Amino acid sequence: MTPQDASQICAEVCALAPVVPVLVVKDVAHARPLAEALVAGGLPALEVTLRTPVALDVIREMAKVEGGVVGAGTLLTPEDVIAAKAAGAKFGVSPGATDQLLDACEAHDMPLLAGTSTASDVMKLLERGYTVAKFFPAEANGGVPALKAIGAPLPQMKFCPTGGISLKNARDYLSLSNTLCVGGSWVAPADLVEKGDWKAIEELAREAAALPR
Repeated sequence: MTPQDASQICAEVCALAPVVPVLVVKDVAHARPLAEALVAGGLPALEVTLRTPVALDVIREMAKVEGGVVGAGTLLTPEDVIAAKAAGAKFGVSPGATDQLLDACEAHDMPLLAGTSTASDVMKLLERGYTVAKFFPAEANGGVPALKAIGAPLPQMKFCPTGGISLKNARDYLSLSNTLCVGGSWVAPADLVEKGDWKAIEELAREAAALPR
């Protein structure tokens, strides 16, 4: 997969909804009902972070949900890429970008939202052929003003900012011309997941899906 093809697919994923839920799931039994609630609420693109021992099994279960497009977050190594692909992930997300990780994603046809935090990060990805990336951690790196500033000299890169984003500030990010969508965990809070309150999560998803962009 070429960087250009990867960027096109990532742009299509980002276009599905204004918010990509960032999910840390600790119990496989929660996977399908959680995905069903988020998709029903209008958020079909789902990022499952590889931060729990059951994350790959969660991806397998969520991949069975009709209408969902499941990705794997926190890809760090080629082994992560291979495992996520085998589990059914349709796209990958990483906190940063290394040549080794990008090589693996291209070799295994895994579209990657590679993490960036500086203009140099963005320039390196553009040099390789990527035009869609993650801005992370968004709030810690200056938030909306920083992302707007990066967009002035580098308008060809489009972003999915993640990190510290909530319903309160999501609109500000989505108003930027270089932002395709945002990533956030507020649509699936841990307490609601633990209680299995899928209706409440569906309502949070519906509220997020209605955000303008």
